[in-house]
Amino acid sequence: MNSLRNNVKLIGRLGQDPEIKSLDKGNKVAKFSLATDDRYTDKEGNRKEQTEWHNIVAWGNLAERCEKYLKKGKEVAIDGRLTYKNWEDKNGVKHTSAEIVANEVLFVGTKTEKAEEKN
Repeated sequence: MNSLRNNVKLIGRLGQDPEIKSLDKGNKVAKFSLATDDRYTDKEGNRKEQTEWHNIVAWGNLAERCEKYLKKGKEVAIDGRLTYKNWEDKNGVKHTSAEIVANEVLFVGTKTEKAEEKN
């Protein structure tokens, strides 16, 4: 049951190319935003679409694969865990942000996109 405790699965499109940083000892981190869409019909029968944005972080070898294959607009599936960052700004105001730390990134795109990735 441990795998269900903090598990997030998302399928969406990248909002921008991943931001890659090289850290000490050659380790890398990739950060990018992922848009997920939800479509529904409201009480009046109107079709609605709602987009949610998620901050994604990938480390090590996974960050390197993200750097190599991911581009703005690419569709991916993310499996990861939800984390929160807390900080205080220079005015003493406390802030919290959420991010998904990716354990796995699956490249969902079309056959054409997958063929391009192999080249």
